[in-house]
Amino acid sequence: MKQTVSDNKHSAVSDQQFSSKGYLEMDLLRFTTAGSVDDGKSTLIGRLLYDSKSIFEDQYESIKATSEKRGEEYVNLALLTDGLRAEREQGITIDVAYRYFATPKRKFIIADTPGHIQYTRNMVTGASTANVALILIDARKGVIEQTMRHTYIASLLKIPHIIVCVNKMDLADFKEATFIQIKSDYEKFIKKLESTVDVKFIPMSALKGDNVVDASSSMKWYKGKTLLGMLEDIDITHDQNLNDMRFPVQYVIRPMSHEYHDYRGYAGRIAGGVLKKGDKVTVLPGGHSSTIRSIDTANGSLDEAFAPMSVTLTLNDEIDISRGDMIVASSNIAEVTQDLEVMICWLTDKKLQLNGKYYLKHTSKEVRCVVKDVQYKVNISTLENVQDKTVGLNEIARLTLRTTAPLVIDKYEKNRSSGSIILIDESTNVTVGAGMIL
Repeated sequence: MKQTVSDNKHSAVSDQQFSSKGYLEMDLLRFTTAGSVDDGKSTLIGRLLYDSKSIFEDQYESIKATSEKRGEEYVNLALLTDGLRAEREQGITIDVAYRYFATPKRKFIIADTPGHIQYTRNMVTGASTANVALILIDARKGVIEQTMRHTYIASLLKIPHIIVCVNKMDLADFKEATFIQIKSDYEKFIKKLESTVDVKFIPMSALKGDNVVDASSSMKWYKGKTLLGMLEDIDITHDQNLNDMRFPVQYVIRPMSHEYHDYRGYAGRIAGGVLKKGDKVTVLPGGHSSTIRSIDTANGSLDEAFAPMSVTLTLNDEIDISRGDMIVASSNIAEVTQDLEVMICWLTDKKLQLNGKYYLKHTSKEVRCVVKDVQYKVNISTLENVQDKTVGLNEIARLTLRTTAPLVIDKYEKNRSSGSIILIDESTNVTVGAGMIL
């Protein structure tokens, strides 16, 4: 298969541009899209993939044929992401669609999430690991209720960067005044959230390709970067918490071989901070201390490692450590508690049971818990707190939980990995809630 031959200076990653080793070492950025129905999220992603030469000729021919069959006057690039039959028939996004592409500067994972309020859980799922949220606004409609709802969810999930894409500028005659008004309205709203995220604005037309990959000739008044330029250059080096060392133990390695008879390693993914050989560490919740003897990987030992690397640690002292324990820096002890305050997004039709018991998964640890109280629900259309103890599908609420065993936690705003939980129904094993520790 050959790639499409759109003439622009941005091209997809190819074997000629760099080796596979270089590709694996490239920086990875995850971003999610959010916006109201028909704001053009799927079209924007399709345009981004097409103009960056990240789709193949047969893919393009397929969506071209589908567009012609539907009587559309243009090639509907939204079909690249709207893969479900129901999505294509209704012209809306229902499921979270993940797409992957790369440029010579960076690798990308896109989560195209639905705009409907009844798919809030899908947006929460797709955005939970994102570095950047693209908030789409229809230039004709401006900041509307769903814009505020999606921004609130992005703020709740502590996505560090937001790019506000004022789309369909072609239907607003590419007027600078329209863009300036929407930017002003959005800035007034986000101040109410007391959010500290990095916010950027860009006027565009996803349908025509203006300011997506190539600069627009119709909006010469805009002097900023294109969307792809922003995504390539946005700084995510400080998005990871590199101050608070957190290492949840996933597996204890005891090789059954004569060569490694005395080897005892603790494998896991670093959730925060930096590890160095010789560092003094404490194992929680037990509280025993030791020092790091070695940091091992499949490619040999390291002198130091940092989040989000996956490594195996060995310690200088024999300590009883098992899956679910947390190794932290002795100089920076995490909180150990059985009482949690969380903001939860409910993911299932079966309503939350007050005083009900659930499995709770936090990093690599699983415990049982009971819902002690529903403090309030959030009306995500008005952002008001509602005194209501019933929590159903797609609703967001503040809960008080009590666990059967102590957890080693951080606030979600401090560390998205050690500050998040999921709740699982004991009887069905279905994940029913995704929560952020407050």
